[in-house]
Amino acid sequence: MNTSEKSFSIVTLFTDFKEITKAGLAVSVVFSSIVGYLLGISEEFPFDWVTFLLLGIGGYCMVGASNVFNQIIEIDLDALMDRTKNRPLPSGRISKQNAFVLGVVLTLLGLSILYSINPKTAMFGAISIFLYTCVYTPLKTLTPLSVFVGAFPGAIPFMLGWVAATNHFGIEAGTLFLIQFFWQFPHFWAIGWFLYKDYEKAGFFMLPTGKQDKKTALQTILYTIWLIIASLIPVIGFTGELKLSYVAAALVLLLGLWMLYFAIKLYRKMDEKTAKTLMLVSVSYISLLQVIYVADKFLR
Repeated sequence: MNTSEKSFSIVTLFTDFKEITKAGLAVSVVFSSIVGYLLGISEEFPFDWVTFLLLGIGGYCMVGASNVFNQIIEIDLDALMDRTKNRPLPSGRISKQNAFVLGVVLTLLGLSILYSINPKTAMFGAISIFLYTCVYTPLKTLTPLSVFVGAFPGAIPFMLGWVAATNHFGIEAGTLFLIQFFWQFPHFWAIGWFLYKDYEKAGFFMLPTGKQDKKTALQTILYTIWLIIASLIPVIGFTGELKLSYVAAALVLLLGLWMLYFAIKLYRKMDEKTAKTLMLVSVSYISLLQVIYVADKFLR
């Protein structure tokens, strides 16, 4: 094999690894954990570079493992959808056996790394991968409640960082969990709306009513309101060490109203273009909210 062939093989392997672990999603999840870690550090629990790096690596391994197992289970369904038919498994670039080995290795590596931080972090990581792989994934073809179940592992990363920093699950970690929990619903329903036809090919039930209707749009609005309320709880002062200044709360409220505007717009227009815009806004929302929380902590 010449140098160019070796280079091509390495590039291809790296590309397939990114796709099967859903690198973009995994990095965003790790970002949430890192934000939670930064929010958890204090004089009592000072910043530690080793823990910081272990959280990032271990977190990626756990999310990557979840995504690998998810794609193994859904290999035949992914082959039916335009969005997923060219993934490594349905396209045949990676075998199910090799993917399973990769998933197991990432799981063991991720759990070991998170356990080295503290046992609670590993426990929540294990709960997340179990719920995502063994409960959420099978339910996607059975009931719209799959989104509710999937919101639990999806909400764990934000609070996981706090637990990694403090070795404690309390009101602070619970509040971070609640914020990301409510965020899951408008985010995933927006995805389910604009990808409705593609999901329908595989028999996935992603919308609460199973249809692109007013009831689904109304629930999207209601959960966005719950999200806004949850994100403002720290300003009241009842969330322990997790605090939010009035200035930061005002910015968070504006972010929430921005997202609510597009949720209401979806209710009015009922089209896929608006749903896709809401999805993009929701991604920006959670990232900006987390930046505001961290900036408020260190600039206050």
